[in-house]
Amino acid sequence: MLKITHDDTASEQRWTLCGRLSGPWVAELRSAWERIRGQSNKTYVVDLTDVVSIDERGESLLRSMKADGARFVARGVDMKHILTQLRSKARPPLRRALAHLDRDGDCS
Repeated sequence: MLKITHDDTASEQRWTLCGRLSGPWVAELRSAWERIRGQSNKTYVVDLTDVVSIDERGESLLRSMKADGARFVARGVDMKHILTQLRSKARPPLRRALAHLDRDGDCS
């Protein structure tokens, strides 16, 4: 499951993701992103702090969002590693960086 929330300020739209960016949730996020992006000159910030796993399609979506100008925020070694990989030109499988996490993805 993936919980997607977004908050607007005068200059920024912040997307907060919580859970698993995989399976049908990738399509859900892609749909929401395509509806919203480009509608204003705001900065788009995507908070990945509470994402517990990312599959190959999720990785591809994050790359597309980055290409569209999204900035990413994360905490912890795993998510920071993923952000470093997004900045590189190489395409290593990001989902392996979080594969060892065995959490249930609860977003209370």
